[in-house]
Amino acid sequence: MKTGDTQPKSVLITGATDGLGKALALLLAERGYRVFAAGRSAEKLAQLDALAREKKFALESIALDVCSDASVQSAIQTVLGKTGAIDVLVNNAGVGYMAVVEELKMEDLKQQFETNLFGVLRVTQAVLPGMRAQRSGRIVMLSSVAGLVTPPTYGAYSSSKHALEGLSNALRLELFPFNIQVVLIEPGYIVTNFQQTAKDLAQPYVESAKTSPYERIYSGAWAGATKGRAQSKATPEDCARVILQAIESPNPNARYGVTPLATLVKWAKRLASDRMVDGFLRRKYGVTADSAPRDAKPV
Repeated sequence: MKTGDTQPKSVLITGATDGLGKALALLLAERGYRVFAAGRSAEKLAQLDALAREKKFALESIALDVCSDASVQSAIQTVLGKTGAIDVLVNNAGVGYMAVVEELKMEDLKQQFETNLFGVLRVTQAVLPGMRAQRSGRIVMLSSVAGLVTPPTYGAYSSSKHALEGLSNALRLELFPFNIQVVLIEPGYIVTNFQQTAKDLAQPYVESAKTSPYERIYSGAWAGATKGRAQSKATPEDCARVILQAIESPNPNARYGVTPLATLVKWAKRLASDRMVDGFLRRKYGVTADSAPRDAKPV
């Protein structure tokens, strides 16, 4: 896609060394965009550069940690020094901490928001002055179906995505005068490296789950998530094509669902009561009432 007649549009993608971010970076480069694929792993960034050289893509990797002010400012200045403008920002970097709310460590919740919300804000604020000056731009936010409904053990992750939805809703209105569109992407289950990372982050909770009063909640949540991933046919490339549509549409939707689960959740939120949605989630994740709490004490 071109800006004017000659210059390809420039795209910055965070979290672009794995899964969805990588699939999107390669798709956009193949379509003629100038892509800056950002991430933290030097090894994975080098692998992406090698792949770009092999395919002769206009794709460059760039070191960027969304949790660091200095890293974000340095990366944005590097991109602007090479292109003069960032036409599209894709906020894709994210992590997921899975634990029941009572047992959730405060430092884990803080890190959840540091990456999924404050990191998004940090990069977006760094890019916006240039977009406002050129009176054009598009910002794509990777949310989740978990930003609409919250399964058990998803309290930290879902709350970060709920917050991202609220932030994006405000930005969509605030940036309208400057011809900058803000789009939310809401995928359901898509198998990527995100699941392995989430599993690693959840390991301390896994180890303590057997002695937790929430043992059945944990086992039901993990079984439900595993089944959902196994049944999902969606790939990172499928989601990348939806994001491409959101980038290239002259009048993009405010949000795009990805996978049948996203469609189901969207309509359930519109048509079903909270009681009905809770009932569905309890059945899906095996949440049943105990005859007596295991840690109950006689009165």
